[in-house]
Amino acid sequence: MVFACTVLALASACRRDMQDQPKYKPLRGSQFFADGRASRPIPAGTVARDELNADDPSHTGMSNGGFLDTIPVPITVEFLHRGEDRYDIFCSPCHSRTGDGEGMIHRRGFWIPPSFHNARLRTVPPGYIFQVINNGYGAMPAYKEQIVEVRDRWAIVAYIRALQLSRNATLNDVPTGIREKLQTQSSAPRLGLHQ
Repeated sequence: MVFACTVLALASACRRDMQDQPKYKPLRGSQFFADGRASRPIPAGTVARDELNADDPSHTGMSNGGFLDTIPVPITVEFLHRGEDRYDIFCSPCHSRTGDGEGMIHRRGFWIPPSFHNARLRTVPPGYIFQVINNGYGAMPAYKEQIVEVRDRWAIVAYIRALQLSRNATLNDVPTGIREKLQTQSSAPRLGLHQ
């Protein structure tokens, strides 16, 4: 019994914890590598992920020191559907599915995010909204790590603009042919129980 306890005690003393593992600290010397450095040189042509396309307005939302005034991606029905899908996943828990700021987090007692329908957010350039999605603002975290595709972030911006338009559109915003059809339908006599 004493022999078994001694062997067990000695065996447990041989174990290495993660904090004790052999490793090189950054910028320290090394005999392993021929150049004597533990830190390896950066391979030629390497670009940091955050600096990739750092000058491209479609990746930054900015041009000439200001926010982009237009969405730099062709807007199609499919593009808006993609924006709705991404918005519902990433934005609606806070901003709600209609963009009024009454999302589930507010119902759970957290801060109230701004409504996309307030006057200030209806007038900001699309590049501003893109920048907020990328980098966060106030209590909102950055989402560029979760929404990896730049095109998806622009799709969300387009969908937010569609939400804003849906709440604040006037008859003048409706295309002429459809407007005339709507006006004809609204002036036609209605048949119903209460005439």
